[in-house]
Amino acid sequence: MLRISTFNVNGIRAAHRRGFLEWYAARSPDVIALQEVRCPLGALPEGAFAGMHAAYDPGTLAGRNGVAVLTRVPPAAVRAWGPTTHLLAPDGMIEDASTGLEPLARPLREFTAEGRYVEVDLADRPVTVASLYLPKGGLPAHLQKPGSMREAPDGGARYDRKMRFLTGFARQVDASRRRALAAGRDYLLMGDFNIAHAPLDVVNWKRQHRSEGFLPEERAWLDTLIRPRRLHDVVRRLHPDTQGPYSWWSWLGESFTKDTGWRIDLHLATPRLARTALTGCTDRDAARDARVSDHAPVTVDYDV
Repeated sequence: MLRISTFNVNGIRAAHRRGFLEWYAARSPDVIALQEVRCPLGALPEGAFAGMHAAYDPGTLAGRNGVAVLTRVPPAAVRAWGPTTHLLAPDGMIEDASTGLEPLARPLREFTAEGRYVEVDLADRPVTVASLYLPKGGLPAHLQKPGSMREAPDGGARYDRKMRFLTGFARQVDASRRRALAAGRDYLLMGDFNIAHAPLDVVNWKRQHRSEGFLPEERAWLDTLIRPRRLHDVVRRLHPDTQGPYSWWSWLGESFTKDTGWRIDLHLATPRLARTALTGCTDRDAARDARVSDHAPVTVDYDV
């Protein structure tokens, strides 16, 4: 069995203070995809990655983004978009790790230094595992109404930027999937997609069609990825008729207590790997004050 988790930690330093290592000890995943690590190499807390080998791209934006894939044994290969990816060993040794992904889809080139994607070939299983932090985006210009938004209207700039990312990433993920299959490997894409795919993935879905993260064009983009012969939504496959299980709740108000969340942290696997999934769930914290992050880890056991 191979236990794999994806976890947006909302800052690895804060997550350590709130109980990241305790979660790891209780669940003991073999592989972990992390997002929003948000920490330069020199500021990582002691034991930041729970004694695992870490392929880590912190990016170059201070206090933002950062993705990693943690494994029990050193990965066979590491690939990422930019030049800032490193392999960290449990003993503290650090080496440059990425062989790069070339050619990179043109729309992704503005994102290469942001720490948004890293993939590794597992050394002990025929699987390529990727960690993604997809831009949150914003609303298109015609939906922006001053006074009804938390952020100042931007004329749709954040929305346009996210759509450029989606266009490029659709090409990139297809290339990574094909590369893995050609090498005799399955492909598993995990991370924070910042998009809820279907009505079961968000509370009060009928009210969300004009909300960022549930816009029709965002959901249609996920449709292009989640297809029978491409990638399967593993947790939805295991829980086809369940509301949720949600993986993100706002820090504000009683969202967590009332379970008014969004399912935006996904395992997307090639069909052969998806069929091996035995169990999958959200590791929801017991109480609001016990939360490690505003996201919960999503853990799946694969019979690989």
